[in-house]
Amino acid sequence: MSSETNPRLEFFRSQIGNSLSQSPSPLGRWLNGTLKEASHGLMTVEFLVREEMTNPMGVLHGGVAAAMMDDVVGMMVYALGREYGYTSVNLNCDFLSAAREGEVLTVQAHVIRAGKNIIHGECRIVNETGKIIAKTATNLIQTGVKLPF
Repeated sequence: MSSETNPRLEFFRSQIGNSLSQSPSPLGRWLNGTLKEASHGLMTVEFLVREEMTNPMGVLHGGVAAAMMDDVVGMMVYALGREYGYTSVNLNCDFLSAAREGEVLTVQAHVIRAGKNIIHGECRIVNETGKIIAKTATNLIQTGVKLPF
């Protein structure tokens, strides 16, 4: 499906600058990012690190960082406009730097390869200075769940 005729991608484009507090994903609503960019095979969301996202050392919890990346990759794959849903089969994360409460992080996901059954994507979290906080490589597999358009 081309991006010109993809109602899911057009929906995301119409939401640029808005909070994701109305996301169909309960986890996405809790993360409550702000959509910054949506194009075919690319999705960018900003997140504010809140206290409940930190570990006992006061830095972004690795599980929350992984959730941010997994959620943004999922949005990006959904916006490809495929007939069936996809689900993650792996999420290989590297945690490279700390992020603290109050920091605004940019999470950007992009497609590396979109095959018929497997989509391989990558995602990075960077802080306001461009320092890489975490990155992931992930594979998603097509499910038997038909998606609404």
